[in-house]
Order: sequence, then structure tokens, then C-alpha cells
Amino acid sequence: MVDALAEKGIVDAFPIQEQTIPLAITGQDIIGQAKTGTGKTFGFGLPLLQRVGENPEPGVQALVVVPTRELAVQVFEDLELAAKNRGASVVPIYGGKAYEGQIDQLKAGAQIVVGTPGRLLDLASQRVLNLANVREMVLDEADKMLDLGFLADIEKLFSKTPATRHTMLFSATMPGTIVSLARRFMSKPIHIRASDPDEGAMQANIEHKVYRAHALDKDEVIGRILQAEGRGKTVIFMRTKRAAAKLQEELVDRGFSAASVHGDLNQDQRERAMAGFKSGKKDILIATDVAARGIDVDDVTHVINHTVPDDEKTYLHRVGRTGRAGRTGIAVTFVDWADMHKWALINKALDFGVPEPVETYSSSPHLYSELNIPEGSKGRLKATPVKESAPRKEREGSGAEGAGSGGGSSRSRTRNRKRTRDANPRGGGRGEAHGHEQHGHDLEGKGEPGAPLPGEAGSGEEQAPRRRRRRRRTNNSAAASAPDSGAQASPAEPQPEA
Repeated sequence: MVDALAEKGIVDAFPIQEQTIPLAITGQDIIGQAKTGTGKTFGFGLPLLQRVGENPEPGVQALVVVPTRELAVQVFEDLELAAKNRGASVVPIYGGKAYEGQIDQLKAGAQIVVGTPGRLLDLASQRVLNLANVREMVLDEADKMLDLGFLADIEKLFSKTPATRHTMLFSATMPGTIVSLARRFMSKPIHIRASDPDEGAMQANIEHKVYRAHALDKDEVIGRILQAEGRGKTVIFMRTKRAAAKLQEELVDRGFSAASVHGDLNQDQRERAMAGFKSGKKDILIATDVAARGIDVDDVTHVINHTVPDDEKTYLHRVGRTGRAGRTGIAVTFVDWADMHKWALINKALDFGVPEPVETYSSSPHLYSELNIPEGSKGRLKATPVKESAPRKEREGSGAEGAGSGGGSSRSRTRNRKRTRDANPRGGGRGEAHGHEQHGHDLEGKGEPGAPLPGEAGSGEEQAPRRRRRRRRTNNSAAASAPDSGAQASPAEPQPEA
């Protein structure tokens, strides 16, 4: 196991590991109080693998219960890394994934299971997951599981395992419910409270910046922060799923490589986003608080709070994603005018000494100087796409041609003249209608050769409107005033020979 970890550059032990591993290997039940990112996964994982053995018999012998899918994937990957040179098989069991693959791995004899309470109980009720031979059991982030309402599920899982098992429980906080749970299902546990000697330095390594920003200007400000010199992987915390998806779309449109994790994504999409962020294919991760649980990436340089957190605990949980392992980090928090009361509570609880965040815009000089943003940064890596203008209307593009070719503008004028003729009163209106036609003929030029002429001019006032309705006058209508215009018969109404 040591060689497998050394290949990944994991050599030095964290305080929680130094205190936990020697006791856990002997079979001592342990309550470990440690925050996320302090190395507790290997603190319980290495003793667990050691006690299971190098070549254990098929069947589930160790169970690790976690509150979220993301954390299940994270713990699974760490244990799989440590078990690289051993014969033990590790399988992740959680919702949002197809049952078939998980069932096949269990039937193949996996010895170590990492999963969420709901899916674990589901498979146990189907008699696919047998917990009767579990010798090692771990509850990770127990306080979060209780917050999510998993207490009854945890009790059911405990009841399905042997009473003589070795149990380890890890939690960032120790509420009364956790203490009661430990008394019921653990045997004389030792309470280890890991205070990282670098914890104070870690906070000192994080540079906190708080700005009062306008909601309509935040995207511009964030775009410029993402162009800061030395910026590496960045986590942006959002309040809602919709806001997270919208910001991702905006940043991608600006040319940044951004992924998001939130509740509207299915499990495969969330895993791909996390894998891309960890591998460096995506250097920006946009997340909601719930979806961010389980994010354990050491090389995060910036954390951005798009909106102020609800309380100081959430603030510390968010900004704790940066400044890890002795590295420096920058935490930027935007405070809306309506959230000043929340910031006042956080400022007082954490003693920041910033009661009034400075009003900041994307053009503010202090933004560039404080966050090391190069002058001239525009908040985007590619130019704004130019929308093509709508094509000009046909009548605008062919106005010059229509005057002499009878094009679209000619047809339009013909329709207008027809409406004008129909609007004239019958009694005595023929001369006016004819006048319109003559005027239209002057505008449109020559008509179509060989077009039939209108009916006889003197055939009666009552027939004129009917002929106009049945036949459209052509450009040769001017010929109607010629002396022999009435001699030609109309195709619609034949005239008798003279």
C-alpha cells in the first residue's frame, strides 16, 4: 500500500492518519473528528485494507457508508488506489447508476463496498448485498448523513451486520445524535480530535476578498477574475441549480473551459464533470453546496462565492476547497445588497473586520490590482460572436428593378391598385378607376406583349365591376381608350359578331 501511494506522490501522513492508523489496525473502535480534506479517507482506509488482508475470500467483508454519490466515488477511488497491489476488490454502490453492473460486481465476490444508504438498503432487501459477514464498518461524514435524514437507514444497516464488527465513525462535528449513535453501535470507542497543526496556517494561506457587486455585472467581474495571473483550478459556488447551469453556459460562451455539478444533472454527467475537473481538462467547476460534497482536489487556487453563504460554517466549507496541503489560495465572495445581513453575521463570527464590503464593478481599478488581473482584460478568451443581420426585404433590394421590370414592387403596387378600385363606389366611379390604371401604367412601363385587353368600354356601367372582379387589368389597360378597343371580344364574355 505504501508503494502504491508513493507512486502518486503521497508520502507524508496527515495528523488524523498518524493518530488513527496505529489504533485502528489493532481493532479499536474509533470516533474521528476531522474536517473534509484532512486525509481521513486514508486514515480509515489503510487500516481497513490491512485488516481485510491481501487475498481475502470472496464476499463483502468491509462496508463504508457515505452520504453522497460524489463522496462515494471519491472514497472508492482512494481505496482502489491503495489496494492496487492487493487482491481485495472494491466496488462503489450508489443511486443514479444502473443496477446490473453493481450486482455483477457483488456476485463476482467484491470484498469492500463503498456506498450510500439508500442503494445499499435497496440491494440488501433484494438479497443481492449480504452484510452478514461484514467485519469492518465505517461511517464517513456521519453528521452530513444525519442532516440528510439517513439516521433510520444507518440504524438498519447496523442491524444487518454482526455485533462483533470493528467500527469507525468520522464526523466534522459531534452533535448529540452522533454521540447517541456511537453508544448504541460501537464498543468502547476512542475519540480522536485531529487538530491539523497547519490549520491556522491554512487559513492564513487563503486570501479572503469580499466585494459588494451588482448582479448584472457579476459575470463580467468573474470573467476578469478568471483571467488573473497564476489562476489554476477554480471552484465557483452557486445558490441554485438554474444559476449554475446559466453561468456555465455564459463562461463557455466566453471561451473558458467550465463544467458544472448540480441536481439537474444525472449521475453520469456529474461524474464526467468531476473527472474532467480533476484531470485538468476543465479548470473551472461550478457547483451548488449539495453537489459540491465530495469534491476533494488539492490544486484549487481560487474559490468564488457567487452569492454570500448562509452562515459561517458554509463559508468555511466552501473556501476550504483551496489553500490545501500548504498551498496558497484566494477566496472571493460577492455580497448582494439584499444579503448584507448575512455577511454581517459571517463577518462577526469569523472576525474578518470587513463590515462594509467595497462596492466593485468590472471596471474598478482595485479589482485588477488586488487579484493580479492584467490590464486590458475583457473577461473573455474569444471574441463576442457577431449576429448576422437579417436580410433586407425584397422590396428594398429590388426597388430600382421593380420600376422597369414588374418585379415584387410592381406586384405590390398592383395589389394596392386593386384594393383602391374595389373601394370606389359603383355609381360614376369608372372614370376614377380608369384614371388609376392609366397612372399605374405610367409608373410600371410597358406591359406584357399579347395580353388580352379588357372588355368593351361602352358595354354598360353595371358590367364593369363584374369584369374587374373576374379579370385583372394588365399593363396594356391604356389601350382601352383606343377607338377600336371595344371591337375585341373578352375571353370571359364573348360578344356577338357585328
